[in-house]
Amino acid sequence: MYKNGCVPVGDTDMYYVAFGKGKKKLVVLPGLSDGLATVKGKVLLLSAPYQRYLKDYTVYMFSRKNDMQEGYSMEDMADDQVLAMKTLGIGRASVLGVSQGGMIAQCIAIRYPNLVEKLILAVTAPNANEVARDAVSGWMEMAGRGDYKSLMVDTAEKMYSERYLSKNRKIFPMIAAFTKPKDYHRFLINANAILGFDAREELDRITCPTYIIAGSDDKTVGNDASHILNESIEGSRLYIYSGLGHGVFEEAKDFYDKVFAFCNG
Repeated sequence: MYKNGCVPVGDTDMYYVAFGKGKKKLVVLPGLSDGLATVKGKVLLLSAPYQRYLKDYTVYMFSRKNDMQEGYSMEDMADDQVLAMKTLGIGRASVLGVSQGGMIAQCIAIRYPNLVEKLILAVTAPNANEVARDAVSGWMEMAGRGDYKSLMVDTAEKMYSERYLSKNRKIFPMIAAFTKPKDYHRFLINANAILGFDAREELDRITCPTYIIAGSDDKTVGNDASHILNESIEGSRLYIYSGLGHGVFEEAKDFYDKVFAFCNG
């Protein structure tokens, strides 16, 4: 099954893609980049890293809803995500949250514990710490003045390892020239939600098996965030990729092997 879908959420709707034919369900929540480009129409592209697992799993990847109000919080995003899942008949599922998606995933696990079978938190944080605040505030300033080239380049510099950047640094300005969004409204609302997020006092309410994946050199959420999550979520496991940063889900060849090994464990 490969599907480009759209599900109603309140007075608006939400794009998603679904792929696989397995009975097990994995819900994937992407990061802040979703504020610039949704998953709409990208099922074949987005399914590529998951091909080995689609016999046993059906994977759903969701964007945020299409019309987001000012002040839309991470908790609001979690509520709407759960509404979308219930509308599609997705009951108890494993949830993989990447970066900002990991913040939403934390809220879901806290507020709707019966819906989360296993939780994977990748390159994320329990709050807008100093590193995350500096990164996101800088991106908001770039978006505010419409400087997409700087936004793209700075995001790459804060995401990838130096080894990756040394090979690919020249292509990001060219990508920016062909992928500039029509506006930055979605991005700014998503970014503001990060700045207002703080789940530290509620992490002890996460009771499902939890796997935390991070890089040793994360310039987007910092290197302390994963340890705080690990110390605050009882029984959680932590894996840190040495020498990698915020882009471990792209750079680490065994990232998805670890995700599905945990889901199957």
